[in-house]
Formats: sequence, C-alpha cells, structure tokens
Amino acid sequence: MTPAERGRIIKEARISKKMTQSEVVGDFITRNMLSQIESGSATPSVKTLEYLANVLDIPVASLMPQGDDTENSSYVSGSERFIRAKMLFCEGRYAEAAELAENEEEWGAFADEFTVLSAKCFYRLAETFAESDAAKAVEYARRAAELSEKGSYASVQLKNNSLKLLNSLAGKLSRYYADLISEI
Repeated sequence: MTPAERGRIIKEARISKKMTQSEVVGDFITRNMLSQIESGSATPSVKTLEYLANVLDIPVASLMPQGDDTENSSYVSGSERFIRAKMLFCEGRYAEAAELAENEEEWGAFADEFTVLSAKCFYRLAETFAESDAAKAVEYARRAAELSEKGSYASVQLKNNSLKLLNSLAGKLSRYYADLISEI
C-alpha cells in the first residue's frame, strides 16, 4: 500500500463520518500532520495509525501495507506482530506477549517498539514470579533492565525499577541460602 492509498482510505473514512480534520486529530496529532497523511506526503507511526483507526472506527489492518510486495512484507509481519503483542500486554498476558516479541532478528522497523514492550513484559513477569520463583524472577528482571536502556524509547525509570526489584530478590535469595546453611 502506498502512502497515497493509505491517505485516501483515511480521508474517505473521515468524510464518511462527516468529521473535519480538526475533529479527527484532537490533541493527538496536528491538523497539518493529518493533512500530510491524507495527501500521502507523510508516513504515520504505528501509534498514529492505531489512533486514526480508533477515531475513524476502521480496522487498523486496513491502514497497514498489504500484499506480497517483498518490500512491505516484513513491515506487515512486524506491524501485525507488534500490535498483537501490545494487545496481549494490555490484557496482562505478559508471557505470551514476550514470546511474540522474542526473536530480535525479526523486529525490523519495529525494533524500538519491540524493545520497550519486551522490557515491560519482562518486568511484569519478574514482579509476578517474585514471590513464587525468585530465580525466574531474577532472570526476568535482569532482562528487563538490559532492554530498558536500548533504543529510542529507553527508560531510566524502568531500568531503575528493574534494578530495585533485582536488589530485593537478591536479599530474599541471600536470606534463603543463609537459612538453608544454618539448618545444616
């Protein structure tokens, strides 16, 4: 799908809903940006496409590149996987979301998005396992800390939270092993 085709779909959906550009953009993007998207002179981010699809009540897939075009096929695959992983994350299905985002070689154009989503998934998994399986929680928290500092969405807060959780887990494990040794 060309940017002009995507723009035409968005414009037709907007007109069919009898909405002005200003009504569509709200506080999310500028009217000028929407005008550029509709004319095909700007390529929106996945987040912007999700927003527009939601406002215009159209499937987000209808705004993504389609077909067997080899130039677009990895973009389609990456965008569909990212959207699915994001939905799983929002549903609290962190392990499934992390599994979908597991293969870094396939992230392609969505590397930054997958990196931050994976970091958040691993952090949530670490929190989940903190009480029941400290070793697993440590591995998840370590991976979250590692990923949280990569890409354009690097998060100092997520890294600090991961390190704080790791420190707490280290204390628990230290007490566990100390108690184990004292029983001998």
